Amino acid sequence: MAHSHQPWLHDLITVLSAPTMVLSGPDGQLRWSGAQGAFHADSRVLCQAILEIAGAEPAPISSSLASAGTALFTAVPQEIAGDGPDPAVWLTRQRMVRPGSVREVVRLTAGQHIGAVIPVTLRVATDLATLADVKAGRPGRLVSMAMAGSELAWGDGRLRVRLSAPAAVAAIGSDGTASLTWQVRLSGLGEQEIGWLLSARDASAVVMSPRRGAPSLVQIPRARTSDEVAGPAPARPGAAPGDTPGVSRDDAGAGQWALVAAESADLRLPRLLSRSIADAAALRMVTARAPDDVFLAAGAPWYLTLFGRDSIWAARLLLPFGWQLARGTLRALAAFQGTRVDALTGEAPGKIPHELRAARPEPAATGSLPPLYYGTIDATPLWVCLLHDAWRWGMPAADVRALLPAMAGALAWMRDYGDADGDGLLEYRDQSGHGLANQGWKDSRDAIRFADGRMAEPPVTLCEVQGYAYQAAMNGADLLDAFGQPGAAQWRAWAARLAAAFRSSFWVADPAGPYPALALDRAKDQADALTSNIAHLLGTGLLTAAEEDLVAGRLSRADLNSGFGLRTMSARSGGYSPLSYHCGSVWSHDTAIAIAGLARSGHLATAADLADGLLEAASAFGWRLPELFSGHARAQTGSPVPYPASCRPQAWAAAAAGALIQAVLGLDVDVPAGAVHVTPLRLGTRFPPASLQVTGLVAGQQTFGAGIGADGAGYVSGLSLAPVTS
Repeated sequence: MAHSHQPWLHDLITVLSAPTMVLSGPDGQLRWSGAQGAFHADSRVLCQAILEIAGAEPAPISSSLASAGTALFTAVPQEIAGDGPDPAVWLTRQRMVRPGSVREVVRLTAGQHIGAVIPVTLRVATDLATLADVKAGRPGRLVSMAMAGSELAWGDGRLRVRLSAPAAVAAIGSDGTASLTWQVRLSGLGEQEIGWLLSARDASAVVMSPRRGAPSLVQIPRARTSDEVAGPAPARPGAAPGDTPGVSRDDAGAGQWALVAAESADLRLPRLLSRSIADAAALRMVTARAPDDVFLAAGAPWYLTLFGRDSIWAARLLLPFGWQLARGTLRALAAFQGTRVDALTGEAPGKIPHELRAARPEPAATGSLPPLYYGTIDATPLWVCLLHDAWRWGMPAADVRALLPAMAGALAWMRDYGDADGDGLLEYRDQSGHGLANQGWKDSRDAIRFADGRMAEPPVTLCEVQGYAYQAAMNGADLLDAFGQPGAAQWRAWAARLAAAFRSSFWVADPAGPYPALALDRAKDQADALTSNIAHLLGTGLLTAAEEDLVAGRLSRADLNSGFGLRTMSARSGGYSPLSYHCGSVWSHDTAIAIAGLARSGHLATAADLADGLLEAASAFGWRLPELFSGHARAQTGSPVPYPASCRPQAWAAAAAGALIQAVLGLDVDVPAGAVHVTPLRLGTRFPPASLQVTGLVAGQQTFGAGIGADGAGYVSGLSLAPVTS
């Protein structure tokens, strides 16, 4: 019996503006194969779009991304022969994706004097496969199309799709495919343009326009200012299964992002920042429950929706460029905060959800999770940390105060439900038997291991989650004090007990010295694989300075540092494989979090070395950092090896650029205290650059610049802060 396999993504070109995306080969053709196609929300609305010139496919010669939502493909129709080797005709295929639409403009240009009528045909088909089915490699069936005037139309009741192609003659085949044919007349050295437009509307997703009363496809002529998007969060009722992700929004944070740029003699960081900001903007979405609250969808193609952990980390790493995204993310997740105990969904009072998917009338795919799923151990403490960080970066006091009840619920969840066995540490176990077996950021089945390669049995107590929980309790206490609320002392005492439990339970040693174990298993034995998880402890406050030195020393060694980033597992561990999802690969965001923690804890040389490696990887991937890539050593391969199923763009991979900027500048902003500090790495190694200038940074209501001067000193421009009372 043949097995279905998750399709590979590493060689595909992804063009997107959430919730719409197109994945194709480098030739620009959409073939009914793997993950290729045009998708809207969680459905493949077009599984084939093959362009033919004079009866044959043109020969591809180049492809490029002009932006996250625009790609350009160039090809030569070899059937139209000219004199000599020069092409008689060439074509460009410009693909533009906007929320709810895909537009293509095909331009044919004569390279030699020519007089001909050239038939151009676009062969299209659709299977309306769900994203879950495509990811699982389950083949779909072609869906019939119908003629609607001069357009093609199809759908399934909830989803309506139309494809118009001016001046083309449409024909529907008996096999369910359709063709659109133009007769293009070229003369002399002229050129002609043809094109088509696909529009999709998903009623169940309640896809919303950026402005009320406007069509789905709207380009905002100007960005809204921070004042226009300010205001306290409205009260929200509890979660409902019908709430689903909506459309990418041109609002909160977009104005400041338009100003974000970096200049440096080392061009790598500016190029990465430019691409990353564009990709992050293309991943902006809202939900029907919270239509004004913008967050970043986790990534394309599989995770184009609200993910607690991913969306929080993305907003947190991008805080230097504005708190508006953080506010939207906090509100969007608070709208779904748990209110009851439900073993099937993993819900519990105060818990922040893991994932939101569209509820469909058809039976759920085998192994699929509930539409609103709470199976995560870390999203809840990370939500509290994001609220605290956003407050420090200048999120208005009224907005922070409105979220304090949600914060109280999140803190209570850590105490009452996160620590199920009462040992003072947070652990997880899937109670339903149908959810995620592992519920930290490394959530694959085989991610949690001992040094000899054995897998840990649940309940599992992860090391980095204890750092998040400690920081959340301390951050929550600070917010309670700042806003005159009671309870700060009890959360500091709770954090102290957690720190003592961690110190007595997690530290192990090998011939190279002590380090924190990855996790504790159900017997409270130490799953002692050496992993990147320990880097997440840096800067949380859980470790002493001496313990941070030990962790930083481990991150600097070649068994964890591949030369392109931080391996998820040491190459010396029994479960290591460089092409394992979580047991030896390099994750872009994971390395960025390590860089940020190293910089905060004063381990600048290791931070700079990892940053240099991640920038080299970014260069090899065209400045669009993937979700993950191979852990093969830089000295072994020369360039990073793709992980074939890695998503690109991915929200927290794009947000890694924010962590790099903050670490290189040594940027620390505390708006309530009226303080800002810039303490550059200043190492004189390959990285950081001798000089750097960054614009579009945001503190409170002010946009400012910061940089490293030619003398290596840090500076801030255009910013004046004064202490703010809550």
